[in-house]
Amino acid sequence: MKKKRLDSKGNIIAGTTAILVATLLLICIFVITTINYIENENIDSETNDNFKYVVDDYSANLEVLGREAISQATQKVFNGIPILNSEDQIMKNLNKILDEKNEEYEEKYGAKITSQVLSVENTDSPWKILLKVKLNIKKDNEEFSKIVERNASVEGLRDPLPIAKLTVLSGILTYDDTYHYKTALSAYMLLHNLDSPESYIEATAPLTIRKCPYDPYTHHGDPGVLDDCLKNGYFHESADGSCYLCRLEGKGKCPHYGFEVFIQTHTPLKNESLSCSDHVVFADHYNGEKINPDDINSLILDSSHRKKYGLVEDGQ
Repeated sequence: MKKKRLDSKGNIIAGTTAILVATLLLICIFVITTINYIENENIDSETNDNFKYVVDDYSANLEVLGREAISQATQKVFNGIPILNSEDQIMKNLNKILDEKNEEYEEKYGAKITSQVLSVENTDSPWKILLKVKLNIKKDNEEFSKIVERNASVEGLRDPLPIAKLTVLSGILTYDDTYHYKTALSAYMLLHNLDSPESYIEATAPLTIRKCPYDPYTHHGDPGVLDDCLKNGYFHESADGSCYLCRLEGKGKCPHYGFEVFIQTHTPLKNESLSCSDHVVFADHYNGEKINPDDINSLILDSSHRKKYGLVEDGQ
């Protein structure tokens, strides 16, 4: 009887030991599997993060690269080369820039990128140009395909309209961040039989586009505001002024929502001449009078522009 009890106990101990060993093996397998899963998840997560960075970084750069493409088109105008279709010119510039950027990203990140600029368009704001780019990015097993839209700002770029309209051969000069028309504008007015072209001899205008901070514009009638505006060369939104894309083509007026800037005369003459908003001088051609007849640097404005900028006298 004692021998049978010992055998029974031995069987119980052996069985228990086997169960414990099997349990430990299962636990080890589970732990190892879990560790491998976590490591693989971390690798996948890191891969996804790297790919997301490439996509986000490239997309964010489109705004800067688009602005560069616009600036290249502007430089072409300043080099004396006419632009007949500004949208196509900017698209060509941007496609070339993106081709170079795609090679850079492939070398740096191992990402295969193809891009195609679909359109260059005006927006509701004259200070922004909308760029649409078809973008395909592949890296390892990740892929991104989407039409990306970005707005490129024209603030801080040079205004191409005067040089595109009058050409580099007219004698117009640019220095001190200013257009110096010399006799170029008066010659243009004389050619088009416009009143008092001598009033615009030695006229000046801002070279760089800066958005006027005085909103609403009627604040220009407040003390010191107009002087500050002229000193800083601010541009103003205008339904009649031409947009940046049309300015590149030398159009003084266009159907888009654009902007205008004052062409400032420096004349002792008091006779009536063109109102000095640039779209009036280059396209609309209607007359105005000096705000202050005794001021050699006074703006020449028509009644509607005086009202727009709060420069009307009491009773007018």
